[in-house]
Amino acid sequence: MSLDLSKKQKKELKKLQQSAAHVWEAQQVVAASAAELAKQAGRQLETFGRQQVAPTVEEKYHEHVGPYVDRARPYVDRGMSASKKFVQLSLLPVAGTVAGKALSAWDASADARAKLAHLGSAPVPPPKKKSSAGPVIALILGIGAAVGVLYAAWQTLRADDELWVADDPLAAPDA
Repeated sequence: MSLDLSKKQKKELKKLQQSAAHVWEAQQVVAASAAELAKQAGRQLETFGRQQVAPTVEEKYHEHVGPYVDRARPYVDRGMSASKKFVQLSLLPVAGTVAGKALSAWDASADARAKLAHLGSAPVPPPKKKSSAGPVIALILGIGAAVGVLYAAWQTLRADDELWVADDPLAAPDA
């Protein structure tokens, strides 16, 4: 089976290819124009946002949210200073004490092993580590507490549509 085309078919195919090339060039021009138009629209939108939206948002923030932030600031500052004081006066000394006692116990056990080795007795193998559920349970409880705190913060700070009150009272339905 041969695919020889007649002169008429070849001529029509050539015209079709030329038309397709012409349409392709026109599409490229339209695409370039659309890209330029989108770029200009983006610039206009940026200018509008900077000149109109940003000042309005800032004004509404200072009008509606700013007073609450200013009222909450002393409580936040007090909480931060109390947290800092707790960490510096309670948590760090306890952690240092625990670390110091653990290192002292480690040194004492190393000294005891060294004395036994010098006496000629058989070397004392290090104690086997026990598998316990304590650290796993503490980790799970810590993760659960962190998730609870994050969930409470999210519930407090999220925008709740149910809290909005309509300006006009709802009309009773006709009976």
